Amino acid sequence: MKVLLDTCTFLWIISDDKALSLVSREIFSDPSHEILLSAISVWEILVKYSLGRISLPTPVDQFIPQQRERHGISTLALEEAATGHLSKLPALHKDPFDRMLICQAIQHELTILTPDPLITQYAVRTAW
Repeated sequence: MKVLLDTCTFLWIISDDKALSLVSREIFSDPSHEILLSAISVWEILVKYSLGRISLPTPVDQFIPQQRERHGISTLALEEAATGHLSKLPALHKDPFDRMLICQAIQHELTILTPDPLITQYAVRTAW
């Protein structure tokens, strides 16, 4: 399975947060799954960090790549083809970061690992 991490899921994985579900932990830990972190999530973390909404132990430009490498998470770039799905999405979710993750999941046939009930309303595979 190819799994795209929601931003909160990535943050919970790297901090071993109790909010991470048992199923999510199993999916993430399965070596047969390809785990991806979108450039969109990196952007979201950078925005929240710059606004003081999240704190990190090291500078964000070092922290994210270190954590991706430490946890075996690959990068997913944002491509023009994925952005084309945005105009087709119903306006169920207002968060632009989550909407782009949905577009990437559609484009690349990914399962989004997310607790967000709004994301599950779209025609995209999710797990939690």
